[in-house]
Amino acid sequence: MALRTPIVSVVGHVDHGKTTLLDTIRGSRVVKKEAGGITQHIGATEIPIDVIMDISKKLSRTKVTIPGLLFIDTPGHHAFTNLRRRGSALADLAVLVVDINEGFKPQTHEAINILKALRTPFVVAANKIDRIAGWQSFNTYSFIESFNQQEDMVKTKLEEQLYELIGELYSTNFQAERFDRITDFQRTVCVVPISAKTGEGVAELLMILVGLAQKFLEDNLKLHVSGKARGTVLEIKEERGIGLTMDAILYDGTLHTGDKLIIGGIEEPVITHVKGIFKPREMAEMRVESKFKKVDEVSAAAGIKIVAQDIENVLAGSEFSSVEKEEDIEEFLKEMKKEYESIKIETDEEGIIVKADAIGSLEAIINELRNENIPIRIAEVGNITKRDVIEAGTVKNPLLKVIIGFNVKILPGVEEEASTYDVRIFHGNVIYKLIEDFKEWEEEEQKKIEKMKVETIIRPGKIELLPDFIFRRSKPAIAGVRVLGGELRNGVKLMKTNGTVVGQVKGIQDRGENVGIAKTGSEVAVSIDGVMIGRQIKEDEILYVDIPEKHAKILETDLAGSMTSDEMVVFEEFLNIKRRNNPFWGK
Repeated sequence: MALRTPIVSVVGHVDHGKTTLLDTIRGSRVVKKEAGGITQHIGATEIPIDVIMDISKKLSRTKVTIPGLLFIDTPGHHAFTNLRRRGSALADLAVLVVDINEGFKPQTHEAINILKALRTPFVVAANKIDRIAGWQSFNTYSFIESFNQQEDMVKTKLEEQLYELIGELYSTNFQAERFDRITDFQRTVCVVPISAKTGEGVAELLMILVGLAQKFLEDNLKLHVSGKARGTVLEIKEERGIGLTMDAILYDGTLHTGDKLIIGGIEEPVITHVKGIFKPREMAEMRVESKFKKVDEVSAAAGIKIVAQDIENVLAGSEFSSVEKEEDIEEFLKEMKKEYESIKIETDEEGIIVKADAIGSLEAIINELRNENIPIRIAEVGNITKRDVIEAGTVKNPLLKVIIGFNVKILPGVEEEASTYDVRIFHGNVIYKLIEDFKEWEEEEQKKIEKMKVETIIRPGKIELLPDFIFRRSKPAIAGVRVLGGELRNGVKLMKTNGTVVGQVKGIQDRGENVGIAKTGSEVAVSIDGVMIGRQIKEDEILYVDIPEKHAKILETDLAGSMTSDEMVVFEEFLNIKRRNNPFWGK
């Protein structure tokens, strides 16, 4: 039986060089095209064996029987746990990329745990040797060739950093060693020092992957093309001149034009027929490929584009299978039920709405939002619609009237609808940037709300009428006053020291100018409605601003820290007056 192409998952911490390594192998510049410089989706690149052998021609000594390697590039950002798990689950082998200068990082440990759980054999690419102090780069050299050209001090430095990595692997219960010192590849994790930027060491890395695939996987039935086609959907997208297509990784069997397919759907599985199969050019990354070749059949493993009817409701990130008999459908449905249960998304009664282009992306955003303790009311795969806006508009908390959309379209009329319902939409193709933008907006809105709350709360104030400055005794009374503490604002009611409310401030003048507020120490003329000086209040009366009970509670619990020392004194005096008659007032 024909050997299928082994699948190699490339994993590791963000910015440690996963996509750059693949760019060097395929001679592309995908990393520069990634949104935010970070891989957002699983991508696939097929590297034919003749290309691998050409890169490694100085090293090749064994007969090669595999047709090449299919590399899967997975995101490194900490939000993408589920995407990495999906990528690793597809893989026969993995390359764990580690910056030799930085060592193990959070996503490095996470990747190892995933590989360990899935029992996926892996090789460590100790990347960025060109950044070791004093290292002289020799483009495309093998590691051994380049290493032999270095000064002794540089060699020592590399060995020290290499053994720090080996020590970290040992702490995770893996025995490891530099690749050229290993005698038993089955029991020892192979560490290959490389520079993804210059290509140094890449030849050895490729040959070791080929050797491992043949030595340990050739007799494994997973590596043979047999039976029905099985695969994973990466993305559903519109292609000019073709229509709606499905980017996918075929990891088992052979797919033919005309085959009946069952695919995981948003609400229920989709059953359709293959109208066309397109393969990207060799060495091309599927996510950025523009030229595909039409083929009648394709064997695993391969990254392909499938044309079929009724796939608009296919769920990106789900499985698909060709159908040879009715029992295949029942088997698929059972598998999908298990899959959906494993990715069940818990939602809150009140929260934001999240829309994403694929189930893996949706899970990534949800993980990130959960880490930030942001509640989620609705989480779905699909474009942002008017229905989403109406749903978001029903939320009472203004900070949660939000829709976050990752790599999806905002349908016509949605933005106008959002303006009507006062709903905020965050839309983009970089997950961590979306979360950052939302957090910044939330912080600013919270400040505005707090500011409005502070401005609308009636604050403590204490005034003294000046007996020599009584300008009118009633309708309204006008008198000169001194602010003894706190502040006096237009519109507040005034209270005597016995708790009796008398009159309301209708106007404040300072040197003939109308003002809205007077602070401690100010002497101003005040117009007081509803009172007669000499009857309800004396000419030298001391009055307090009458603070409503609800406002007093907020001042005492939430805004105590915002009050000045003189405001606090006046506030305590005010509370004592109120609580003489009712001990529970304002509590």
